[in-house]
Amino acid sequence: MSILIDRNSRVLVQGLTGKEATFHAQKMQEYGTRLVAGVTPGKGGLKHLGLPVFNTVEQAVRAEHPDVSIIFVPPLAGAEAIMEAAAAGIKLIVCITEGIPVLDMLRAKSWLIRYGASLVGPNTPGLISPGESKVGIMPGHIHRPGPVGIISRSGTLTYEAVQQLTAAGLGQSTAIGIGGDPVIGLKFVDLLKMFRDDEQTEVVVMIGEIGGQAEEEAADYLKVSTYPKPVLAYVAGLTAPPGRRLGHAGAIIEGRQGAAAEKIRRLKEAGVKIIDNPARIGLMTAEALALKN
Repeated sequence: MSILIDRNSRVLVQGLTGKEATFHAQKMQEYGTRLVAGVTPGKGGLKHLGLPVFNTVEQAVRAEHPDVSIIFVPPLAGAEAIMEAAAAGIKLIVCITEGIPVLDMLRAKSWLIRYGASLVGPNTPGLISPGESKVGIMPGHIHRPGPVGIISRSGTLTYEAVQQLTAAGLGQSTAIGIGGDPVIGLKFVDLLKMFRDDEQTEVVVMIGEIGGQAEEEAADYLKVSTYPKPVLAYVAGLTAPPGRRLGHAGAIIEGRQGAAAEKIRRLKEAGVKIIDNPARIGLMTAEALALKN
C-alpha cells in the first residue's frame, strides 16, 4: 500500500513542453510513473515525449482521464494552473513552482476546497511511493520500498533522510515534500492521518523547520489522537535569529512565533522522538522500529 499515489495513478504534466518539465517528465517515465498527457496552451495537438499535448486541462481530462497533475509553470501562472486543474476534476495536484504570490495562493486554496481537490506544495519536490510511482523531481534511485513514511518541509533534507534510511536497510512507504512557501496545501496533520491508516507504514519521520505553525498543529493532533505508530521529528533552524529567512519564504521567525525551540518543545510534549542531528535520522529511525517490533 501507499498513500496518495500508486502504480495505477494517471499523471498529467502542466507545462510539459518547457525545459524543466521535459527533463523531469522523462525521469518520471523512466521510474515507471504512468504519464498520460501534457498541457501547454497553444501547443494542443502536438506529441511530446510520446504524450499527447492539450491546450487546457479540461481537454486532457476528457481525453486521457488523469487523476493526478504535476505543475511546472512560472510563479505568476502557478495559482491559475492549480485552479484550472481543480476545476477540471483533478483530485491530487502537485505544484513544483516556487514563489507563487501569497494572495494568489489564498485564492487557489478556496478553489481546492470548492472542488474537493488536494494539493501538495507549492515549492515542493513532490512525492514518491517507491516501486509504485514518482510524481516530482526527487532522485528516484535513492528510494526503496519499506515501512517509513516521510513528511518534510525541506526538499534537500528529504533526500538526506531517504539516503540514510536506504543505507540503513529501511525503505520508505511514501515520502512527501509538503512545500516551503507560506501558503501550502496538505500539511503535517493531513498526512499523519493518512499514514495512520496505511498498513505499509510502521513509523513516521517528520522534517520541519522554523516559521509557521505546521509543527505545532501536528503536535496538538498527536497529543490528543493516541497515534498508534512511532513518530520522529527533526526541526531545522534551531540557531536562526528572528527575522532571518531560512532557505525559502515560509521559513522565517516572526517574534516568538515559528521558533525551532518552541516547535521542539511542543513535539516532545506530544510524545514525538526528537532527532537532534540530521546525520542521525537513519540510525534513530532504525532504533524506533526495533523497539516497536
